[in-house]
Amino acid sequence: MSSNCSNRWFSALALTASVAAPTGALSQNGGSFFEPFNNLSQDRWFVSSGWANGDHQSCLWHRNRVKIKDGKLLLSLTDHAKEDRDFSCGEIQSQDRLGYGTFEARMKVPYARGMNANMFTFIGSPQDRPHNEIDFEFIARDAPTLQTNFHFKGDSNNTELHSMPDDDVFRTYSFIWEPGRIRWYIDGELQRDLSGDALPNEPQKMYLSIWSTDTLVSWMGAFSASSAPQVLEVDWAAYTKLGERCAFEQSVLCDSRVNAL
Repeated sequence: MSSNCSNRWFSALALTASVAAPTGALSQNGGSFFEPFNNLSQDRWFVSSGWANGDHQSCLWHRNRVKIKDGKLLLSLTDHAKEDRDFSCGEIQSQDRLGYGTFEARMKVPYARGMNANMFTFIGSPQDRPHNEIDFEFIARDAPTLQTNFHFKGDSNNTELHSMPDDDVFRTYSFIWEPGRIRWYIDGELQRDLSGDALPNEPQKMYLSIWSTDTLVSWMGAFSASSAPQVLEVDWAAYTKLGERCAFEQSVLCDSRVNAL
């Protein structure tokens, strides 16, 4: 994501989320969990519904775009118009802030121009905190692409792009966040290893979402109605606190290649 696109996106996010997002649990730091999505726990997850993150977003978050079916979370982007938007889309966010540790999700990712499917963490002005964020974002302006990125106190231009196959299979996406270090993995294969002092350092909420744009075309392209519907399928999601090892067999922390780094 370019810094200009990022700033527009999250300025809008801050403006809308300060009104619409839940606040009661955000003063707490959450513990480790494994979420198989047999149901959608209201204690763990909040469903975004009734707003968008700004004019750049051509869909409205809506609870109807969030489903649990056959042990999977289904987040959809459809041409069912809601309020002033031509499309509606799905997002969930953790109720708690989560500190240093390992964030993971096993997902089947769709790709389309003008669409962003993602798993990321965020804290910022909606919670009266500096902007901290770590991203897996899947876009396809020209070809299926993974964008890894982080945001820290106004520095948002930390993007790295990775070519991806569009083969409609589940993969496990993980990042290990430690003081001064972030590592991104796909199915246990290291994609990016970043160290430094100016990295996110505040507990953040975990997000899973899919959304569209018709304005951020230099970054994502423009979403077309002919591309709808699209569905991001999530088999499971998990968080393991720093210092806890190999909490469940699917975790990247159980992989010997990871433990060797």
